[in-house]
Formats: sequence, structure tokens, C-alpha cells
Amino acid sequence: MRCLACDRNLTDFESTRKHTNTGEYLDLCNKCYNEIQADVEIVTEERLDLTHEDDIQVDWEQDE
Repeated sequence: MRCLACDRNLTDFESTRKHTNTGEYLDLCNKCYNEIQADVEIVTEERLDLTHEDDIQVDWEQDE
């Protein structure tokens, strides 16, 4: 599965992130999700058991 915004491959954690109200999958990588999260308040359900150390990055610019 790929990010709808930047076309990166999604991790298992990213691909299971759902909107709480609609139940729809967001299909956004963590970088794109974090960029819109500041502007739009989205309540999500996340599978934290699928989180990998690659899913947690302090500086997203290093990943590019």
C-alpha cells in the first residue's frame, strides 16, 4: 500500500491508521500525516503494537 500524498510505501503501522468517526483508512505515511495533523484535527485509531522504530522519527527531513 502507498501513501496517497507522496506515494511512499506504507509500513504496517501506517497502513492500519483509521479515522475514528468514519472507520476509513487514511493511507498516509507518518510524514504526510504529521504535516496535516497540525492543520486539521483528526481523531484516529492506531495499532501501536505494529509500531517499529522506523515509524518514530524526530527529524522527517533526514528521511528524504
